[in-house]
Amino acid sequence: MKISLFSLPEINPGKHNIKDERLDQIDKITKSKKKTYIQVEIGAEDGALEADVIAALKDNRTDLVLKDLEFVESRLTRATDDAEKNLLNKFKVALEKEELISSIALNEEEKKMAAIYGLLTIKPVVLVEKSEMAEPDKFLFKVFQASDFISFFTTGEKETRAWLIKKGTTAWEAAGVIHSDIQQGFIRAEIISFKDFIESGSETAAKQAGKLRLEQKGYSMQDCDLANFRFNK
Repeated sequence: MKISLFSLPEINPGKHNIKDERLDQIDKITKSKKKTYIQVEIGAEDGALEADVIAALKDNRTDLVLKDLEFVESRLTRATDDAEKNLLNKFKVALEKEELISSIALNEEEKKMAAIYGLLTIKPVVLVEKSEMAEPDKFLFKVFQASDFISFFTTGEKETRAWLIKKGTTAWEAAGVIHSDIQQGFIRAEIISFKDFIESGSETAAKQAGKLRLEQKGYSMQDCDLANFRFNK
């Protein structure tokens, strides 16, 4: 996952942990030997087109909008297809009102067309106050939560770990994030929701309370799911 910081020099580019208090709560119960947060790649604004989410100061919202508006107006002068013209005009109207393109409802065909444009505000954009930069961990977690990614957790004696996945990832795909052998030999996923785990006080107690669910390959992973994958070795 890549985060672009638009005119936010307070955080250095590179890999950063996303410190998640929910993982801390699980680790406090499990008392694992190791705790591992997810990592993201932080880049400056010149890498915004490749980013999954953009973070900017609220004062810089107009700058983002103007960059997209400049592109849209330029593209309109060259567009010959009516469908493309209609889409670009839809973007132009929104941007002139200083609305982000991500706020516009698009059908599947429009999404395909828009994907090739390299627009900034079609991505998730997190607008923050300058004061929020004083707490980098909270700031980065806020940006992560606004993205199209979630995390699921695994926990045990050796390690409590967060794993990064896209929203809509299936249990079978999530198993592959851990190891290809687990995905290849997938039998089922044992899932406990974060809420049920914390309220139960342990994995054993959650199982005894009937909070563990057996899910098949196609199960759509939810944010903060605690997962244990059974597989043929």
